[in-house]
Amino acid sequence: VQLQASGGGLVQAGGSLRLSCAASGFTFDDYAIGWFRQAPGKERVGVSCINSSDGSTYYADSVKGRFTISSDNAKNTVYLQMNSLKPEDTAVYYCAAVQGGVGVLWEFRPLYTYWGQGTQVTVSS
Repeated sequence: VQLQASGGGLVQAGGSLRLSCAASGFTFDDYAIGWFRQAPGKERVGVSCINSSDGSTYYADSVKGRFTISSDNAKNTVYLQMNSLKPEDTAVYYCAAVQGGVGVLWEFRPLYTYWGQGTQVTVSS
């Protein structure tokens, strides 16, 4: 089982980035994929999550209206489109997978079985 996160980089405030999480080694449709982020000196927190089975999505309040999560089940890939980026979005972003669907507890990190390596997102002011 492997999750490969990519797409991070350096962008100015107000800019956009699209992160990708490519999954392999498991039946993608049966899993929920979440994005988490960890800023220096802070805990890893949930950003967004999508249930691959039905496309239902969840967002942290801090990113609602700016970030959009989507899934391409044919490519076993989940995307996180990040618009109107702010310096406080600077963090290492991780994707994670959990079998079955997630609901209101989607931000609970121990739920997730598999984690990818992080991709750095830096937003300059």
